[in-house]
Amino acid sequence: MEKVQNLIEAVNFARQSYLKKVNELTEQEAQWKPAPEIWNTVEITEHLFWAEQGGILSIWRSLQANREGKAIWEGERIHAGKTMDTIIAETWKEKEVVPAIAAPRFGGPIAYWKTMLLSLEQVLESLGRHLSDEDLSIMTPPHPISGPFDIQQRLEFLAFHINRHLGQVVELHKMT
Repeated sequence: MEKVQNLIEAVNFARQSYLKKVNELTEQEAQWKPAPEIWNTVEITEHLFWAEQGGILSIWRSLQANREGKAIWEGERIHAGKTMDTIIAETWKEKEVVPAIAAPRFGGPIAYWKTMLLSLEQVLESLGRHLSDEDLSIMTPPHPISGPFDIQQRLEFLAFHINRHLGQVVELHKMT
């Protein structure tokens, strides 16, 4: 379980780093947009919530299916042995279109979305108590952009994704 715990700690650390930065912003700063097509911090935070919630659910579903002797996804493990940076470089465009399921759609105050994002820490911790290191090779439903991930890669992706958007928030607020 050491590997599982390290992966979950990496996601939680990324989330905490993101929230630390967002906590420095006023509501006005979090709502600020330099251009209509660029997400503000509220939209980024809402997106992170939906994306992480979906990623965690895909892991839970895959784990449950495996325990029932089924597979959520079968096929070629095209990303086997690759780092997340390599997978992203091979599968993402510079300006990627967000899948509808992870798109920001409600808006609202940043305090709400920070709370929602933080709430996923408990969900992820609970998942970690159900996972073993041997479960990390179970395949999950394909990511909408990058394709098939196993559970380890899905957890690695969650941390990567939060850190990627942390960088966007930092750059966004250099403009204010």
